[in-house]
Amino acid sequence: MDLRRRLHRNPERGNHLPATRSLVLGELESLPLHITEHETTSGLAAVLRGARSGPTVLLRGDMDALPVAEDTGLPFASERAGFMHACGHDMHTAMLAGAARLLAARRDELAGTVLFMFQPGEEGFFGARLMLEEGLLDTAGERPTGAFALHVSNLYPSGTVWFRAGPQMAATDEVAITIGGKGGHASTPHLASDPIPVAAEIILAVETAVTRRVNVFEPGVITFARIDAGTTHNVIPETARLLGTVRALSGTTRTELHSILHRVAANVAAAHGVEAEVEFGVGYPVTVNDPGYTAFVRSVAHQALGEDRVRETPWPSMGGEDFSFVLDEVPGTMAYLGTCPPGKEPGKVPNNHSNRVVFDEDAMATGMAMHAAVAMAHGRGDLAFRN
Repeated sequence: MDLRRRLHRNPERGNHLPATRSLVLGELESLPLHITEHETTSGLAAVLRGARSGPTVLLRGDMDALPVAEDTGLPFASERAGFMHACGHDMHTAMLAGAARLLAARRDELAGTVLFMFQPGEEGFFGARLMLEEGLLDTAGERPTGAFALHVSNLYPSGTVWFRAGPQMAATDEVAITIGGKGGHASTPHLASDPIPVAAEIILAVETAVTRRVNVFEPGVITFARIDAGTTHNVIPETARLLGTVRALSGTTRTELHSILHRVAANVAAAHGVEAEVEFGVGYPVTVNDPGYTAFVRSVAHQALGEDRVRETPWPSMGGEDFSFVLDEVPGTMAYLGTCPPGKEPGKVPNNHSNRVVFDEDAMATGMAMHAAVAMAHGRGDLAFRN
C-alpha cells in the first residue's frame, strides 16, 4: 500500500518513467530476483526461480499514468500538475510487487519460474509490444507457458474477481478524415465547395453503414469525437477534418470498419464533387483470453477466494489494452478486480479515467493473492489449463 501511495503522488506517463522505475527497483532490491532493466522503455523484467523445476508463468503490472488533473481530495493525491493515476496502474504495480514479495517468501514451495513484467506505456504508447520486441519472453531462458494480469475497476464490488473467456477488450484504432473543398463566401455556397455538409453526411452514413455491414455478434464501434472546420460565421472553409476511434472485437470486424470508412468517405465526397482522405493510426489488437487458461485461473480463484467472490464478466469491454500483445504470444487471461469503495454502488461512482476516481485499497490484498496463487498453481502443473 505504501508503494501504491508513493506512485500515486508522483505519476509519470509514457514509456520513460524514471521515478517510477526507481520506486519499483527500491521495492524489489531485497528480493532474490534477477532484474533486467529494459533499454527502449523504463520496463522491468524480474525473474524468480522456484526451488523445484517447473514451467514459467508471466505476471504483468502496468505503471503509467494519464494526463488528467486529479480532483479526488486524497491525502496522497498527485503532486504533479496535470497527471494522475486515474486508471489504477499504481495499484497494478504495487500488487505485482507485493506478489513478488509473497512468492519470494515461499520460494521453497514454488515450482518453476515467475517472470514479473513491470510495463510502462500501456496508455497508448505500445509499452508491452516494445518490451516483447526487446526479448521479454526469453528473459527467463524458458518462454512462459501462461500469462496473467489484473485490471482494477469500480464497476464491480471490492475484492471480487471477474473472468471472461475469448474477446475481453477491443482492438482500438484512430481515424482522421480530411475533406478538401473550396472556400468562399457564405452567401454564395454555389461558388464554393463546402466541406462541412460533406463531413456531416459522412458521419451519418458511417453510422448507418456500421448497423448494416457489421455482424452484431462481432460488434464494432466508430465514434467521431472531434470536428475541425472554419474560422468564423460567414466564411466557407476549404477543409474540414474529422477525428475518431474505431473499436472492434474481432479482426474481421476491424477490417470491415476500416473498409466502411474508406468506402463511405470517398463516395460521399465524390457525390459532392470534393475529395476525402482517410488516415488510420493502428492501435492495439483485440485482447483475447485463452479459454483453457481462463478456466484454470478461475479454478485457482475459487480455491483461493471462495466461489462467492468469483464472477463472470457479462460482456466484453470496447476499451483497449496492450496486454493483448502478450496474449497474442502466450496463452493467458486478464481478469478484472473489483475496487468499488465500501458503501458505494458499483458502476455509480467515478470509474477509470475519471479525475475523481477513488479505488478501494483493501482490494489490493485480493490482487496480490491472485497473482501468487496463479504462479504457485502454474508451477505445480496440477491443473489442466489447455483445451
